Amino acid sequence: MKKLFAILLILVLSFGFKAKADEGMWLLPLIEKLNIGKMTQLGLKLSAEDIYSLNKVCVKDAVVIFGGGCTAEIVSSQGLILTNHHCGYGSIQAHSSVDHDYLRDGFWAMSKEEELPNPNLSVTFLLRIEDVTSQVLANVKQGMSETDRAAAVSDARQAIEKKAAEGNNYRTQVGSFYGGNYFYLLVYERYTDVRLVGAPPSSIGKFGFDTDNWEWPRHTGDFSVFRVYSGPDGKPAPYSKDNIPLKPKHFLPVSIKDRNKGDFAMILGYPGRTNRYMTSYEINEQLQIVHPDRIKIRGIKQEIWMKDMLADQKVNIQYSAKYSGSSNYWKYSIGQKSSLEKLNVKAKKEELENQFNNWVVATPERKTKYGEALNMIKSAIEGRAEYYNALQYLNECMQGCELFSLNRGAAGLVAALTAKDNQKISDAVDQIKKNSSDFYKDYNPSTDIKSMKAMLKLYRADVPAKFLPDFYVNVVDKKYKGNIDKFVDDMFAKSIFASEAKLNAFLGKPVLKTLETDPVYLTATSINKITVETSKGLSQFDAGVSTGRRLWIAALMEMAPEKTQYPDANSTMRLTYGTVQDYDPRDAVTYKYYTTLQGVVDKYKPGDYEFDLPKRLIDLNNKKEYGRYGSSKGYMPVCFLTTNDITGGNSGSPVMNGNGELIGLAFDGNWESMSGDIAYEPELQRTIVVDIRYVLWIMDVYSGAKHLVDEMTIIQ
Repeated sequence: MKKLFAILLILVLSFGFKAKADEGMWLLPLIEKLNIGKMTQLGLKLSAEDIYSLNKVCVKDAVVIFGGGCTAEIVSSQGLILTNHHCGYGSIQAHSSVDHDYLRDGFWAMSKEEELPNPNLSVTFLLRIEDVTSQVLANVKQGMSETDRAAAVSDARQAIEKKAAEGNNYRTQVGSFYGGNYFYLLVYERYTDVRLVGAPPSSIGKFGFDTDNWEWPRHTGDFSVFRVYSGPDGKPAPYSKDNIPLKPKHFLPVSIKDRNKGDFAMILGYPGRTNRYMTSYEINEQLQIVHPDRIKIRGIKQEIWMKDMLADQKVNIQYSAKYSGSSNYWKYSIGQKSSLEKLNVKAKKEELENQFNNWVVATPERKTKYGEALNMIKSAIEGRAEYYNALQYLNECMQGCELFSLNRGAAGLVAALTAKDNQKISDAVDQIKKNSSDFYKDYNPSTDIKSMKAMLKLYRADVPAKFLPDFYVNVVDKKYKGNIDKFVDDMFAKSIFASEAKLNAFLGKPVLKTLETDPVYLTATSINKITVETSKGLSQFDAGVSTGRRLWIAALMEMAPEKTQYPDANSTMRLTYGTVQDYDPRDAVTYKYYTTLQGVVDKYKPGDYEFDLPKRLIDLNNKKEYGRYGSSKGYMPVCFLTTNDITGGNSGSPVMNGNGELIGLAFDGNWESMSGDIAYEPELQRTIVVDIRYVLWIMDVYSGAKHLVDEMTIIQ
C-alpha cells in the first residue's frame, strides 16, 4: 500500500498541473491522501472520512450496486432507491403486459402494498475495502511461468475471500487492479427483496431513444424508483410479505437549489470497464474487429426487431428490453470508432509507446524487466485476430437466434435420460420448464425466424469456412442444398422447442431419441462445439496478453508519464469529482450546461416512437406549473453536464454537491468523447445528468406520487 501511494503521490505532485483534475476513477481508501485537497478547492465541504470510513456512517453507505450492471442510491429512511429508467427497464418490462403496459404508461405504487417484487433483482452494499497485495503476491516468485503465477494468485485470492466470509453472510471478492500488479479485498452485503415503486412512461424515461442516446443536448427523464426490503431483523432475506422496508445506515438528502456553472459535483458509483492503458495494437483490434463486427451484426438484427416492435404492441413489450440492451452498445461502437479515428488516439498511443521504447533501453535493468512487454501484447493481439473475429461473430450472430438458447438445459436432460436416472430426469425437466417459462413470455417466433435467417446467412458469408459449425455442411448443404431459409422454416416446423406447448408436451414424457434428433438441439450443439474450439484457439494467446499488460502498466507507473495513474474501472466502487460545465464540441459551437422542459416540448413529434410526449406533460409546461422544482431563473430544468469521469456501470450513480446532497442521477456520456473509455479527453468529456428537480417534478406534479417525495429529506 505504501509503495502504491508513493508512486501515485509522485505522479500527482510532479505532473498534476498538466492533467485535468476531473480525470480519474479513484479508489476510496486513497482519496484522503490523493484527492481531498483538490476536491476541497473545487467546493467539497465534507471530509474524506465523511465519504468513506470504516468507523462511522458515511456517504458510501447510501450507494449500491443495482442488479448486475448499474448503480443506485438510497434516498429515504425507508429504503427508497433511485436509479436510471434504463437500469430498471428490465424489471418494468417484466411486469408489463398488453393490459398493463407500464413501459408505455408508467407505474406508480400509491402504497407499499402496491409495490411489485422482482425475483431476480438485488442491491449490494459495499462494507469495506482492504489492500491485500502483499498477501496475494506472497507466493509469486521471479521467473514463474504465467500459468504458475496465475495459479499462485488464484489460490491466494480464494483463501483471502474464504477467510473474510467466515462467520457471516457477506460476499467477498479480491479484485485485481493495475493489470494484476495490485489487489484489494472488497466485502459486500446483498439484499434480494427489491420492489418496483415507480417509473415514468418511456416517452419520458427513454425520451429520444436511439437518436438522442449518447448525445447532448439531452432531454430524458432517465429515472426509476425501487425500494429495498429486509427481514424483520434488518438482515437480508428472500421476498416475504413479512419483510419490512430497509432501515439504511445512511441515505442521501436531496437538494433542489439552483445549479450554476462551476458548481462542485461528486459521483460515487460502480464503473464497469475502462481500458485507459490500452496499447495501439489493442486499439487497432477495436477499430478493425470489435466495432465493425458489432455495428454490422446488431444493426441488421435490430432493424428486424424494430419493424416487428412497431407493428405490434405485444411484440414491442416482449422485445423492448432486449432491443435496448442491444442498441445501447451498438451506438456506443459507432461513436467510439468515430471518436478514436477523429481524435487520432492510435497515433497518440504509438507516441507513448515510442517514449517507452526509449526509456526501457536506457538501463539494462529496465530492458530485462520490461523490454518484452509491448512485443508480447503485439504478438498476442495479431496472432489471435482470426479467432477473436470468429468468436465475436459467433456470440453476436447466435444471440440473434433466440431459440438456440433453450438448448442450455438439454444436455443435462440427455445425460439423465441416457443414465435412466428418474430423479435427475425430473430435476432436469423442472429446470427446463422454469427457464422456458421466462423465455416464451418475451418471445415471438415469427420475429426469431426472420432474425435467425439473417444471422445464419451473415455468419456464413463473413466468417472463414474453418469456423463454420458443421451443421452448415452436413445439414444445410446436403439436405437443403444451401437454402438457409428452408432450413430455418423446417426447423421451426419440426422442433419441440418451437413453442411452449410443444416443449411442455415433450417434457411431460421425455424420450431420448426425440431430443437427440431435434433440429434445434442438433444445430445448437453444433454451434456450441465450434464455440468451444474457437475459444480454445483464442485462449492460447491469453498469457501473452495478460503478462504483457501487467508489465506494460507497471512500466508506465515506473516511468511516470505526464498523466496521473489510477486503476482502470473494474466494477468496484469509485469516486470521481468535477464541476458543472458547458463545452465546445466544434468550431463556433458552444453547448450550455443545462436543458429545459421547453426543450423537451420543442422536440415533440406526435406519434413518433422516439419523440412522442404525454399530453399532460405538454399542458403542464404550457402553464409553467413547475411547483417548487422550477429554477429561480424561470425554467424547469431537465438535464445538466458535469466534467466527472464515468463509464458504463455508473448509470444511476448519485451526483452530489459539496455537502453530499443529491443533485442528479448520472446516465450518459456525450458523443464527442466516445473514446473516453480508452483515452480521456478533458476538453470534451462530459457526464450527462438528469436533474433531481426534474425527477421530483415528474414524481410529484406530473404523476401525483408526492408521498414518495415526502419520504425524502429535501434541501431548499
